[in-house]
Amino acid sequence: MRKNEFVPKIPYGMRDFLPGEVGQKRQVEESLIRLFARWGYEEIITPTMEYMETLQAGSEGIEAHLYKFFDRHNRLLALRPDMTTPIARVAATRLKDQEAPLRLCYLANVFRYEEAQAGRQCEFYQAGVELLGEGGATADAEVVALAVESLLDAGLVSFQISLGQVDFINGLLAEAGLQGERSREIRQALTSRDLVGLEKLLVDSGISAGVQQLLRRIPLLHGKRELLEEARSLVNNDVSRRALDNLAQIYALLEHYGVAEHVVFDLGVFRNFSYYTGMVFEAYTPGLGFPVLGGGRYDQLAGAYGESCPATGFALGIERVLLARQRQKLEVCAAKSDVYISWEKNGLVQAIQRATSLRQEGLRVELAAQEENRTEAQHRCEGRCCGRLEYFTGD
Repeated sequence: MRKNEFVPKIPYGMRDFLPGEVGQKRQVEESLIRLFARWGYEEIITPTMEYMETLQAGSEGIEAHLYKFFDRHNRLLALRPDMTTPIARVAATRLKDQEAPLRLCYLANVFRYEEAQAGRQCEFYQAGVELLGEGGATADAEVVALAVESLLDAGLVSFQISLGQVDFINGLLAEAGLQGERSREIRQALTSRDLVGLEKLLVDSGISAGVQQLLRRIPLLHGKRELLEEARSLVNNDVSRRALDNLAQIYALLEHYGVAEHVVFDLGVFRNFSYYTGMVFEAYTPGLGFPVLGGGRYDQLAGAYGESCPATGFALGIERVLLARQRQKLEVCAAKSDVYISWEKNGLVQAIQRATSLRQEGLRVELAAQEENRTEAQHRCEGRCCGRLEYFTGD
């Protein structure tokens, strides 16, 4: 390459998926969408971009992470940063007259301008579900159980769901008399696990030493069923206690689903979006320092678009699941074709006819582009992860 020759680059935070990677990605996505359908969820597709005011109505504090631009009429637009907000918009407008509950699912790319990291770029892919119109523990347990099944379906064998409740901390902050900007700052410090920042905020807050100590303990409050009783003994307000009751109800249902072994309570779990109102959860797997899946209850989001509706759901990061499979050495070869057809000497005509026939039956068929012997054909079939080899000699 000449010294001054142009080298094309892609924008920061974006990536190319090469053919082998696309095969892995499609395999996970197609399997997940079939799983969602078996649970009664219907697929929905929303626009890649929304009006800025639509996204602002759904989640405060998101503006710094949005890709923003103007249309020809000088209306401010942004690329969608998640799928929950657009689906809430659709539910509150175009689907508001449909009988509840609504069970919707999606496969989509979303965009957030942030520091790129392993398993997450500024453009990334998600699969997820939203259950709208039901406000009880039954709906929450369903989406958590489906989240567990989704991770198993995606090929992960070692993972943990951390289950929390935002009203637990809401009750504590209200009990301490914290509100407004100071309350928001403490929530943000807890969300980001910024213990140094949390300590400074608590020292400057003026609240009692006892409440400060309890707030410091929140990131450490995780465990199985006994944690709920420990947490109950630490609080004196009804909001936090009802939150713990809600978690106990959800967990009891998860035991009936047969997935409770994958679930632990973590009262320090918070989500990055401001619209969560109740149960929240994240999934972690060994070898990754960030969640592969997250979700929770958001009962007020649809109301921002005119029609109030209780809702709960989750989103799974496709790239993060693929990275987790790779680090757990669970990577499998995504078959490029069901059949690899090879030929030598006078076998090309037969090979073409056979390939045509199999394709008409719905199989994926790769036809050798040139003559090769049987050993070469076998190696190529295995190397390209094809299902089986058919070989024609023309004899």
